[in-house]
Amino acid sequence: MPLYTSKSVLLGLTALFSAAAFTASADEITTFTKEGAAIGGTDPVAYFTEGKPVAGSDDYTFDYDDVTWKFSSAENRDAFAADPAKYAPQYGGFCAFGASMGFKVPVVPDAWSIVDGKLYLNNSLTVQERFEQDVPGHIRKATLNWEIIKDKKPSDLKEPIIRD
Repeated sequence: MPLYTSKSVLLGLTALFSAAAFTASADEITTFTKEGAAIGGTDPVAYFTEGKPVAGSDDYTFDYDDVTWKFSSAENRDAFAADPAKYAPQYGGFCAFGASMGFKVPVVPDAWSIVDGKLYLNNSLTVQERFEQDVPGHIRKATLNWEIIKDKKPSDLKEPIIRD
């Protein structure tokens, strides 16, 4: 990719993630929440058991890491309660591609993947496509960056973290 194009892409991503970080409604710094629930009330276990996002219910909740998680059934709630690390999305439920760039970005339920038994969420289907272009590379960068950004507010993350 020509240098000017790479810079243009980087600047565009920086603007996208910075703007998204300012509008993220994260009640907890380390976990993406929306409307008072982790990952916007989407049942994290359903990604594994049903192969799709399913809305959770106020009838089936579980508090983990000081955040309320919602589930579509008692069975899913109990599975999560028995092993939250197995089902909770990586990077606190923030966008995996965003984390690979050093940002905490909100997610949408339909942009997801399970890789090596772990759930990764993304900001949009377009961002999901970018994530899928180099899944191992993005996971490696996001995992390294997460140690730096984990305890920071999304609005405090204004510059990308560039890793080769």
